[in-house]
Amino acid sequence: MKIVLLGPPGAGKGTQGDLLAERCDLPRYATGDILREAVREQTPLGREAQRFMDAGELVPDEIVIDLVRDVLQRPEAAAGFILDGFPRTVAQAEGLQATLEARGIELDAVLYLDVPEEELVRRLAGRRVCTVCGTVYNVHFDPPQNAGVCDRCGGELETRDDDQEETVRKRLHVYHEQTEPLLDWYAGDGPPVSKVDGVGDVEEVFGELIELVDCR
Repeated sequence: MKIVLLGPPGAGKGTQGDLLAERCDLPRYATGDILREAVREQTPLGREAQRFMDAGELVPDEIVIDLVRDVLQRPEAAAGFILDGFPRTVAQAEGLQATLEARGIELDAVLYLDVPEEELVRRLAGRRVCTVCGTVYNVHFDPPQNAGVCDRCGGELETRDDDQEETVRKRLHVYHEQTEPLLDWYAGDGPPVSKVDGVGDVEEVFGELIELVDCR
């Protein structure tokens, strides 16, 4: 199975991607993980990407596409893969399609986790992170026993800059502008997008996703 998993920030792509990867016995590749690995290992593409990251700029599409192309050539990806949050732009989707066509590969499924914006803001802005051990909580879904205090180590909990409501709304605005057009693009160039309601508990959402892929 060759699967693309799409959805806005906070939709649960990481959680559901891990569950799909385990159930389908496939590697899961997320753009952030790929970038961090390339930078950590100081590959040529990693060093190039780091220049943009250090300058606080977005890594250009062509570099991201090249990084994804490299990981898809790994032996572990020969039987299939899950791309988590990639592509993020139409240009990346076009680059991915060209890469797959060159290797005679077709996507089997494009899955989209659909979550209302206010629910996404609630999820992301509700996150709290321990300043000592890094444990993540959510004041709405997984609160600590004592407000502002980590259950695990007693450290202070903080709201990261990325999780401030104003920042969350800006991230979602960028998503609407850059990534939502992919839904229309895939409608004409690739397998149809299968929308799944991302509101509900993890098991319910996963149950809907697994019904759409042939790896049970």
